[in-house]
Amino acid sequence: MISTFGLIFFAELGDKTQLSVMTLSAQSHSAVSVFVGAALALSFSALLGVVFGDAVTKLVPTQYIHFGAGAAFLILGLLLITGKI
Repeated sequence: MISTFGLIFFAELGDKTQLSVMTLSAQSHSAVSVFVGAALALSFSALLGVVFGDAVTKLVPTQYIHFGAGAAFLILGLLLITGKI
């Protein structure tokens, strides 16, 4: 649980979700409602990831998932570096 928290916490720092929440909070008169909405959205997003990730690993061997994820990151990285996306 600690490693998952650390990974997600540091991966989310400075991303577009955090910037959006900062903007919404600055525009809102209720920072608490922005926090609750963002926390619920991130929790639901994580729930979807867990449910679908669990379902996929029952159908596809883990090594194929790792290979596919690695290939996707490499392709996206190359596309970003070359300015294609």
